[in-house]
Amino acid sequence: MSTLSDLVHAQGLLTDADVEWLHRLAGDGQLLADLASADMVIWIKTADGSFVAVTHSRPSGAATLFYRDLVGEKVRPQWRTQVVSAFESGTIVDSSSPDWFEETPTRVRAVPIRRRDGQEEGEIIGVLTRHTNLGEVRMPSRQQISFDECANDLFRMISSGEFPDLSAPTAPRRGAPRASDGLIRLDVDGITTFASPNALSAFNRMGFDDELEGEALAEVTTRLVPPSRQVDESLPVVVTGRAPWRTDMEARGVTVSLRAIPLKDHGTRIGAIVLCRDVSELRHQEQELITKDATIREIHHRVKNNLQTVASLLRIQARRTHSDEAREALTQAMRRVESIAVVHDTLASGLAQTVDFDEVFDRVLKLVAEVAAAPNTRARTQLEGRFGVLPSEYATPLALALTEVVTNAVEHGLAGQEGIVRIEATRTAEQLRVTVADSGHGLPEGRVGQGLGTQIVRTLIQGELSGSIEWKGAEGEGTEVIIEIPMRWIDV
Repeated sequence: MSTLSDLVHAQGLLTDADVEWLHRLAGDGQLLADLASADMVIWIKTADGSFVAVTHSRPSGAATLFYRDLVGEKVRPQWRTQVVSAFESGTIVDSSSPDWFEETPTRVRAVPIRRRDGQEEGEIIGVLTRHTNLGEVRMPSRQQISFDECANDLFRMISSGEFPDLSAPTAPRRGAPRASDGLIRLDVDGITTFASPNALSAFNRMGFDDELEGEALAEVTTRLVPPSRQVDESLPVVVTGRAPWRTDMEARGVTVSLRAIPLKDHGTRIGAIVLCRDVSELRHQEQELITKDATIREIHHRVKNNLQTVASLLRIQARRTHSDEAREALTQAMRRVESIAVVHDTLASGLAQTVDFDEVFDRVLKLVAEVAAAPNTRARTQLEGRFGVLPSEYATPLALALTEVVTNAVEHGLAGQEGIVRIEATRTAEQLRVTVADSGHGLPEGRVGQGLGTQIVRTLIQGELSGSIEWKGAEGEGTEVIIEIPMRWIDV
């Protein structure tokens, strides 16, 4: 399905500011649908003068009229006159008589979407239609009457360019309150004129045992929150309905998420809607995840420290041994341990389950150049391309494998001479290709695959990364190692 941006930009008639406004309004499409107990559709004008649907929100507490989503469809003939009239006049247009949709009586309201530009009135950039199913109309409850009044206030604000409010924060935390979770209506003085049963229950769980209606919500929250507890500085403006903000309040071990939507009439504040939801369990889960992430980071940090200790012990042992062969083996083991320590050090610095491998390999490359180069060998490394972000479970085997390959290029390919080791990383949606080439002695016949380092590389690349590795070159012409790793397990 096309996104709102794709559909809007395909018409080419709206600016980026218009698209942002529609995105904000679409983000509250579910709220409007739930308040009005009706389907909500946003239409924009196309190049040929017709209108196409770019969003469709269904009510969660009532039956939808449309079995199939209307997004991408052109406005139907029975709605066109109403939609065009709202777009051209800039006023809300209601159907004069019930509209029949697939043998179901409906009522349609067309609301012009006005984008206000600062103090300017702004232009009409689209139309929002409300489609109410009259086939299931029952005697409305007090809650439904209050919800409908809130919806009408928001429709009026949409037509005058006062909703959505671009100063409101975007991307709410998980568990953002919805109309069905709890709704409180405030007057201009912050006095509660209506509180839904779910809203009252949320405050009851925090210790409020009276009726919310008739009470100043700010005073209620002041009594609930212990004086010793530090509260979000945005809480006062939210519970008075003075700003379109979100916050959490906690009392008696219960956390309630609050969102305020100020109601205005041509710039004058007339009250507010405050949505509330008990998010105690969600916040508890988030805290557990934070604790676990911190624990994992600490483990990576301690593993890194332990590995560096092991590497130091191997270095000391290598210096004290009298056998050249043993000294070389200990030095290689030390380098491998330090390469793994670099990965754990990177993992200890963040909470993500992925690793910026370019940062890891840059540190590994410096380590290899320092340790592998012999006194009579002058090797320069040259890195081209980018590895990008990789899952943490693949960082260690790849870092260790590349450590071995680059080390072999320096110690054996460039032994006793000056030269370059070039590492090129090429990443596509299908694979990661790494080429390590040196300008050294080349491959002696029959040497590929015989050493311990080569066997380690094969095991890591083929066994753990499901990749392939190939050695190319001839004696006196340098060596080229090509590693290819499939990207099917990486979200690129």
